[in-house]
Parts: sequence; structure tokens; C-alpha cells
Amino acid sequence: MLKNDNQKLIELAHYRMPFGKYKGRYLVNLPEPYLVWFNQKGFPDGKLGVLLKSMLEIKINGLEDIILKIQKDFPKE
Repeated sequence: MLKNDNQKLIELAHYRMPFGKYKGRYLVNLPEPYLVWFNQKGFPDGKLGVLLKSMLEIKINGLEDIILKIQKDFPKE
């Protein structure tokens, strides 16, 4: 279970926004107001929605540094 959770965090750290104004940006680099807007309007279905919700929680709790460290320590292959 722990390994699976670690893999999910690594995926989250390297996931890029696939569309819109912030296309190509890492989710961790999205502005918090943009994530709040999604929260109010509705997150997309599927994996992207789950990752955006997770990133909003991470930002609300001030944990972006953990995601940035994961990006550094576990570079995408």
C-alpha cells in the first residue's frame, strides 16, 4: 500500500495541466485561485479531477514544498 501511495505522489508531482490557460504547467504550479474556481464550478471527471482536488488540499495546507521536493528527488524518467 505504501509503495502505491508513493507512486501516486510521484505521479501528482509530475502531472501537467493538459488544457486551458495553464496548459503544460505542473499542477503544483497552478495558482490556488484557479484550483478554488474548479472546486466551485466542478472538477473534471477522472484522474485529472482527482489530482486537481488533491493539489487544492495540498496548497490549502501549505504543503507544496513536499511536492517540489518529490519533483527534485524523483525526476521523471
